[in-house]
Amino acid sequence: MLQVFDERNRDLLININGELLHRDVAGISPFDSAVQGGDAVWEGLRLYDGRIFKLERHLDRLLKSAKALDFKIVPSKEKMRDEIRRTLEANGMVDGCHIRLTLTRGVKITSGMDPRLNTSGPTLIVLAEWKAPVYDKAGLTLATSSVRRFAPDMMDPKIHHSNLIQSILAKIEANAYGADDALMLDPHGFVAETNATHIFMVKAGVVYTPFTKACPEGVTRETVLEICTTNGIEVHEADLSRTEFFAADEVFCTGTMGELASVMAIDGRSIGNQLPGPVTTRLAELFQAFVLANGDEILVG
Repeated sequence: MLQVFDERNRDLLININGELLHRDVAGISPFDSAVQGGDAVWEGLRLYDGRIFKLERHLDRLLKSAKALDFKIVPSKEKMRDEIRRTLEANGMVDGCHIRLTLTRGVKITSGMDPRLNTSGPTLIVLAEWKAPVYDKAGLTLATSSVRRFAPDMMDPKIHHSNLIQSILAKIEANAYGADDALMLDPHGFVAETNATHIFMVKAGVVYTPFTKACPEGVTRETVLEICTTNGIEVHEADLSRTEFFAADEVFCTGTMGELASVMAIDGRSIGNQLPGPVTTRLAELFQAFVLANGDEILVG
């Protein structure tokens, strides 16, 4: 499941504080807070037919995270929408694209952790790439990581920050085990999510997903819950152990980068018949219809 270079991205223009720069020369200062300590917040967005799915919800989450980190200056949602639109138009992008929107605390006057060293305002980065959903829809394999997701009193997962060392360490373990991604547990040993996505299971036609006690409130996750409710599919949030996932009829992951992807094995245990199950397949179809009908207005092309 290793991503490969897409030749269409050879001459990308990246937006840094409103300046469009070729990918080969784009960069931020070594004094930027993102470099100094991962002091930044971010969102992953996907472009469908000229519109970004749930952009408003993503921008709300980014601003909520910036508020929690006490960013003193943040751009308006209108400003961020405009810069996203400019970036997409400059790259000729209308569909099949993923956007990573990052807001850092900005450049410091000297290196150090103290946010009072940031006196010049934030850095806004819009990185749009040609990128199809990254997961193999035929099925993923997961391996449980020894790295636990933090509880809210350790590092609140509701802050969608750019310090991703936990996830990277878990992914390193998954790579070593030969799995596609890592299954991550919360401090009590219940399943939280993977290193990159939320996770669902299906048993006897009923859909279950872990509480968001130790993981972000995912936008794709919220959408799947909404789709289940509006289409008469029984769904529950619960504390779920690995044993319950091992015994599930179906398991699937959700995320902006990969949409919905079936899981065929966890820690060597086969899930169902190792193929995308009927509930997963139906939800994936409903999700595709939903995103095309509910894109936010940022029309390009």
